[in-house]
Amino acid sequence: MSVLTRRQMEIFNFLRDNYESFAYPPSLDELCAMLGMASRGSLYKHIMALIEAGLVEPFIGNKKGGVRLTAQAQNDNAISELDLPFVGYIAAGKPIEAVETIRYMTVPDALKTDKPCYVLQVKGDSMIEAGIFDGDWVVIEQRDYASNGEIVVALIENAEATLKYIEQTAEQVLLLPANANMTALSYQPEQVAIQGVLVGQMRSYRSH
Repeated sequence: MSVLTRRQMEIFNFLRDNYESFAYPPSLDELCAMLGMASRGSLYKHIMALIEAGLVEPFIGNKKGGVRLTAQAQNDNAISELDLPFVGYIAAGKPIEAVETIRYMTVPDALKTDKPCYVLQVKGDSMIEAGIFDGDWVVIEQRDYASNGEIVVALIENAEATLKYIEQTAEQVLLLPANANMTALSYQPEQVAIQGVLVGQMRSYRSH
C-alpha cells in the first residue's frame, strides 16, 4: 500500500470535517476549487490514494458521482479531539513501509502539538539509545522539514520509511540510528523526503 502523503491527509481531513455541510458530495472540479488546487489531475491522484486506503468510495459504480467518504470514514466524524490517526508501522532499523491502515488513537494533548499529527508504531531496535523501543507508539508532527539533530520520519526513494536522527547538508542526508551496533544511512538530498518530526511517545507495559 502506498504511503499517504501530508497532502492526502489534509484532503481527507477536509472531507471529513466538512462532509455534513456539503449539500451533495462534491465533484473533483468543485473539490479543486474548495481546496484552492489548480490541477484536477493532481487531486485525482490524491483521491485514488484515499480510495486505496479505504477512506473514499471508488468511482466505479458511483452512479451519482462526487467524492464520497466510506461509511467507516463518515463514522470517524465523531472521534474525540484527543484522537489522532494511527497510520501503521515505522521501522527503527531496516526501512519498511510506513502506512498500512488508518484508525484512531487517543493521545494526551501534552504529547502532540497544535499542528497536524499522527501516530506510528515502532518496529525494530535502531533507536533504543534514544529510549525508543520496539512496540512503542510515536507521535509525529506532519511537516516536510526538520532541523539537524531532530528525529524524523524519512521517506526513502518514495518507497520506504524509517525513524532516525537526521543530519543534512547541501550534498548529503545522513539518517543516524541511536544504536552503537548500527551504522548511519547516507543518501543524496533528492532521495529523502521528510514526512514528520517526533514530538511524543507512548508505551505499554502490559505482558502479551
